Amino acid sequence: MDTDKSTGKLQGKVAVVTGSTQGIGAGIARKFAAEGAHLVVHGRSRERGEALVTELGKLGARATLVLGDLRKEEQCRAVIRTGVETFGRLDILVNNAALVHRGTIDNTSVELWDKIFDVNLRAVFICCQEAVGAMRKNGGGSIVNIGSVNAYIGQTKLLAYSASKGGLMTFTKNLASHLNFQKIRVNQLNVGWTLTEGEVQVQSVEEGKGDAWLEEALKTRPFGRLLSPQDIAQAALYFASSDSELVTGSVLDLEQYPVGAPAPE
Repeated sequence: MDTDKSTGKLQGKVAVVTGSTQGIGAGIARKFAAEGAHLVVHGRSRERGEALVTELGKLGARATLVLGDLRKEEQCRAVIRTGVETFGRLDILVNNAALVHRGTIDNTSVELWDKIFDVNLRAVFICCQEAVGAMRKNGGGSIVNIGSVNAYIGQTKLLAYSASKGGLMTFTKNLASHLNFQKIRVNQLNVGWTLTEGEVQVQSVEEGKGDAWLEEALKTRPFGRLLSPQDIAQAALYFASSDSELVTGSVLDLEQYPVGAPAPE
């Protein structure tokens, strides 16, 4: 990986990435650090978070860790305020943290519905509300929301999750419309099937598919692999950097099957 920051696309920028101690969020943090950004890493695991902060430091980035439960308003605001207090500004917010729990209309409890929406949508609203004030002081900024292709319809066993990501799309476009003359851009990545530590746990253990699940999954993928956190990070970099300077309110689907395409046989 090229660690020369002299030409980094995010040179000197300050970014907050929620849910970044593993998976997609960690991939985005690594990419941003390699492009010259300073990072607020957020998550629930101190061990993973401290390890990532150390790793980002080796890339030349200043990074700090914030632990917190985004179901709590004060902790959402604390993540943003830490970035401003530590680095003096905030340029980029990536709302990546999300809960993915199985459930249909028949077995999704109200408690589970509220829990998913608290993290996947309410926390995004609060983090954006806190971040916008800091970005206004800079004369602009970029907000990148990590959504899902499930936002359009979604698997029936992902009812609450799919609904939360559909709501996120509307939120993204509405906020972009409100902030465009303030040069604060808001865009969304709708992510498809991605190979992360969490997905391995879900498929092999929670879904009970064992160690052979990935081999079977790859047979359904046109390009012979699942998406990786690096794929998502590259797209997030586009929205975070000046490469997309005049792009706001956009939703980019990152998936090998176009939305609405027939399911693989």
